[in-house]
Amino acid sequence: MVLAYRTQIYFDTTIFSVFIENMNENGANEDLLINARDEFIAQWGALGSVWGINRTMAQVHALLMTSERALTTDEVMAELKISRGNAHQNLRELIGWGLVRNVIRKGERKEYFESEKDVWRMFCTVTRERKHREIEPALRALRTCVEQTSSLRDAKAQAFVTQIKSLEQFLTQMDSLMDLMSKSEESFIMPSLLKLFSKTRR
Repeated sequence: MVLAYRTQIYFDTTIFSVFIENMNENGANEDLLINARDEFIAQWGALGSVWGINRTMAQVHALLMTSERALTTDEVMAELKISRGNAHQNLRELIGWGLVRNVIRKGERKEYFESEKDVWRMFCTVTRERKHREIEPALRALRTCVEQTSSLRDAKAQAFVTQIKSLEQFLTQMDSLMDLMSKSEESFIMPSLLKLFSKTRR
């Protein structure tokens, strides 16, 4: 009976030790994941200006992109330590870009938000928005400049017109390319070509 009691104590102690080790290991893994996600959110925020948005908006996008579920405004505020107005404004901007969408849950009054997670679709959305917000206005401005000065005949004016036309031609080509890419989100051709190109570069 004593042997059985000691065996039981040893068995219980062993199970408890394994349980504690697993808890510590799981805790360490969770810490690594949290740190990695926080670093990604910070870096994605810093890269926001590259594709035409502010740091906080990019961080909100990164948070939703790496979340396994839709988040409320309150959760976004808590995670990023930003005000309600800031969170609300940036969520609306991201919806305007087409990168985030509302999720309606029956019986709940809170709004939930989730991000597009398909990388190619996300790239096409950003390309389409940048085309609309940056390339098209720039083209209109250049064409206006050409219209206003093309009738001038002196050397200085002609040099100006030649330079503007060169810029217009380049941006027109960029506009066509971005239009093609932004419309290819349902296609497998462009992503496949990019993968093939990346392999040939190695």
